[in-house]
Amino acid sequence: MQNQSAQRATNDTNNTAEDNPLNRLSDLLDADMDKVNALIIQNMRSDVPLIPKLAQYLISAGGKRIRPLLTLASTALFDGPMDKSYHLAAAVEFIHTATLLHDDVVDESFERRGKKTANLVFGNQASVLVGDFLFSKSFQMMVESGSLDILRILSSASAVIAQGEVLQLAATNDIETDMPTYLHIIESKTAALFAASCEVGAVLSDQDENTVTAMRTYGTKLGTAFQIIDDALDYAADQEKLGKEIGDDFKEGKMTAPVIFALENASEEERIFWKRTLGYKKQEDTDFDHAMEIITSHNALDKTIALAKKYADDATKALSALPNSQVKTLLCDLTGYTITRSF
Repeated sequence: MQNQSAQRATNDTNNTAEDNPLNRLSDLLDADMDKVNALIIQNMRSDVPLIPKLAQYLISAGGKRIRPLLTLASTALFDGPMDKSYHLAAAVEFIHTATLLHDDVVDESFERRGKKTANLVFGNQASVLVGDFLFSKSFQMMVESGSLDILRILSSASAVIAQGEVLQLAATNDIETDMPTYLHIIESKTAALFAASCEVGAVLSDQDENTVTAMRTYGTKLGTAFQIIDDALDYAADQEKLGKEIGDDFKEGKMTAPVIFALENASEEERIFWKRTLGYKKQEDTDFDHAMEIITSHNALDKTIALAKKYADDATKALSALPNSQVKTLLCDLTGYTITRSF
C-alpha cells in the first residue's frame, strides 16, 4: 500500500495544457521549438543510413524535451536572440540523446518511453557509435554560436555528465552509498545539463555574472529535484505512464534515495535483504514487492519527495531577484510540477 506522498508523486494529476506549466511553456515557445526540431532532423542526416535511422528511432519516441525548452526559455526570459538559441537548444538535446543511448547500453535496459530501447533493436555497438556521432554533432552546433563561453559551458557539462555516470557505476551494488554520494552523482549525471541549458541562454543574452549564476543555480536545483522524483517513481509509478519497467533501478542494483532512506534505520534482517538483492543482485520474483514494503515501512518515499521539494523550492528562490514576466512565472511553476508529475 502506497503512502500519501507516494500517491501524490504517482497518481495521475489530470493536468491539462492549461494548468500544466511544462505544456504552457511549450505552447508559449512552440514556434521556436519547431525550428529546433527542424535543426535536429537536419543534423541527424548522414550518408551512413544506420545513423539517422537509429537516431530517429530514439528521438521519435517522444519525451518532454525539457532541456532544449529550458535553453529557449532562458533566452526568452531576457529578450535574448532567439534565432541564435536554436542551435544551442538542438545541441543540448543531442547531448541528452547521446547519453541516453550510452546509458541504456551500460544499464542493459530494454524499454524507454514505452518502446524497446535502441540497443535492444539495433545492438550495443550501433547505439554507442551513434551516441558518439550525436556528441560530435552537438559540438559542431555549439561552435556555430561563436561564443567560447558557451562552448566551455556545454563541453564542461558533457564531461561532468560522463563523470557522473562513472560515479554511479562505481556506487552500483554498494549498499554503503550515502546520501551525499548519491546527490553528487545526480548533480553530475542529470543536473549538470539542466544547469548548462539554463546558463547558456543567459550568456547568449549578455546577462551579468549574478544573473548567469542565478540561472545556473536554478537549473542545478531543478535538475536535482527532477532526478530525485525519477528515482522515486521507479518504486511507485504507473508503469504504462512512466514508459519504462518499474523496478529497473532495483534490478540493476542502483543506490537511489528511496533505498538510502530505507537503509538509514534498517534492521539487521533488512540490511541482509538489501545486501543480497542489491549488493549481490541475487533476486527472486517476490523481492521487489518486499523492497516496496520495507521502503513504505520507513516512509522512504515521503522522505524522498520531501528532499526533492527542498531542491525545487531552492530552484524557485534562485529566480527571485529576476524581473517578473510570463516566462519567469512558468519557470517557477515548473519547479512545483516537477514534484507532482507522474512520468
